[in-house]
Amino acid sequence: MLPEHDLEDSLRPGLPQEPDQPPPDAGALDRLAGQIAREHERAAHRELIIDRLHAENQELRRGLLHEAMTPVRSGLYRLYDTVRREAARLDGDGGQGHLAPLLDAIAEEVAEVLARTGAERLEVGPGDRYDPALHRPVRTEPGPEGVITAVLQDGFRLAEQDRILRKAQVAVGRDRTEESD
Repeated sequence: MLPEHDLEDSLRPGLPQEPDQPPPDAGALDRLAGQIAREHERAAHRELIIDRLHAENQELRRGLLHEAMTPVRSGLYRLYDTVRREAARLDGDGGQGHLAPLLDAIAEEVAEVLARTGAERLEVGPGDRYDPALHRPVRTEPGPEGVITAVLQDGFRLAEQDRILRKAQVAVGRDRTEESD
């Protein structure tokens, strides 16, 4: 028989492709399908672990970045406070009319730089209720009990985590009539 006849005979339906191999049984196929399913579960579990580790890594990086920014923020806080204090002093003295607005503008620029690092100014003003989580009382003044009478230094919060970075220094009102009783 010629080789091309062997090829034709091997392609006919009903004839085994390779006479040396027995046809696969259903049990072997089930075992193979089970092994594939287990490997798929393991791969899915590994993917979950990789995703979790990636998220933890990103969180650690953000934490390290915020920790690295702490000394920068500290210096900017001092600069901001100094410029604000000098602007208030010059404005109160009535002298150098152009310096107070200049210093206010510098303080605003420093506040913008702080905001770019994630530190946003706390919105605190006279008339607000004293909140120990947001405010640091520096002194008391005559006024309604537990109400802020003056803001001496602005506070800052880390906006994305809603965490207080620096409490606002405030003067808190104290009802003097209670002391005289």
